[in-house]
Amino acid sequence: MTNAEDLQKAAQDHLWMHFTRHGSYAGGEVPMIVRGEGAYIYDVHGKRYLDGLAGLFVVQAGHGRSELAEAAAKQAQELAFFPLWSYAHPKAVELAARLAEAAPGDLNRVFFTTGGGEAVETAWKLAKQYFKLVGKPLKHKVISRQIAYHGTPHGALSITGIPPFKQAFEPLVPGSVRVPNTNYYRAEEISGFPGLTPEQYGRWAADRVAAAIEMEGPDTVAAVFVEPVQNAGGCFPPPPGYFQRLREICDRYDVLLVSDEVICAYGRLGTMFGGQKFGYVPDIITSAKGLTSGYSPLGAMICSDRLFEPFATGTEMFGHGFTFGGHPVSSAVALANLDLFEREDLLGHVTRNESIFRSTLERLLDLPIVGDVRGSGYFWGIELVKDKNTKETFSADESERLLRGFLSKALFEAGLYCRADDRGDPVIQLAPPLIAGPKEFDEIESILRSVLTEAWARL
Repeated sequence: MTNAEDLQKAAQDHLWMHFTRHGSYAGGEVPMIVRGEGAYIYDVHGKRYLDGLAGLFVVQAGHGRSELAEAAAKQAQELAFFPLWSYAHPKAVELAARLAEAAPGDLNRVFFTTGGGEAVETAWKLAKQYFKLVGKPLKHKVISRQIAYHGTPHGALSITGIPPFKQAFEPLVPGSVRVPNTNYYRAEEISGFPGLTPEQYGRWAADRVAAAIEMEGPDTVAAVFVEPVQNAGGCFPPPPGYFQRLREICDRYDVLLVSDEVICAYGRLGTMFGGQKFGYVPDIITSAKGLTSGYSPLGAMICSDRLFEPFATGTEMFGHGFTFGGHPVSSAVALANLDLFEREDLLGHVTRNESIFRSTLERLLDLPIVGDVRGSGYFWGIELVKDKNTKETFSADESERLLRGFLSKALFEAGLYCRADDRGDPVIQLAPPLIAGPKEFDEIESILRSVLTEAWARL
């Protein structure tokens, strides 16, 4: 296919896009991205866009990095594929050792997958089998947070706290329970208590996990799944002390704390792992996305030594795996990506620029439609409201018209690729490549200001 028209026809006739209302493209054009460079992407017509979402929270090192492409090509020539089913290959071994060294506490064992949903599935299955092996076979349930997204495989979707995502696929895997999230902007609405400080709300939210464990029965709950900064709903950072309290609760009830860092790991918050940003050590980390900066698919579940111990000797086996988990080419790309992180000090770059990014976005708070700006590192959400004083949100119909009917398309046409998200209250999410800086922040703010001003006028 040599031209844009041929690509459009083939896309309309054959490509089934993910999470896409295909009817919205009937008689229209599917956006076609053909290349990327640095923090920018280009469509088939040559128009440039600022990649305000790093693809999908993925392209940490930026687009067009020849060193990552070269690492993939070199490994493909040397050993393109071999599975990790009772065999090993050097790149997977080297990467596992490197991740174990970077991970907090005694998280020294790495199980590779091809993506984040698979890593979450792996963590839940491991939790179930582990407790069977240590004499607590009833422990199988998991607790997660409202509006939290943990993936689309059957188990991961069961853990996900977004009912509209789940309805078409019910019945799902039983044994998943929801608790309140850390949305401090709506703390009074969620908790029923006015005037809570962030610390008080964090304590209240963490204690709801303890209450859920007691309600379900401590002998039935295996794990709590939480993100360092919750993605769905619009980047909810943890209130001070939240994770420390959650760690205490998990220890008290012998429940595994799973830190789902598919988005938050590998520099997104300015640390290698998200838990390091907020001072807690989980039992399991699930990760993917930024591990290779998207140059090849790869995910990883990283767990503590004690969870591997029942499998270390004898005949016991974790009967779980994926054909392409720990793929040699992906592993080589991940190693080159981590080298690049160190060489260019991407973690330090995010840490140094985080406050600038935040203050740039907070300039938008003078707009009547912007209710809250929240997040951490290079991961931010802007909540849109109907009334700033009362925090009144939009109705379902208004949100549909605002986000899908106008904002998503208008932002893209203005040169900014980001996410207008309606999985909770309406938000705009931003997570640019980690190489971005003040120039890109100003460009993001300028486009958002223009489009949000028009959106308010339309309302």
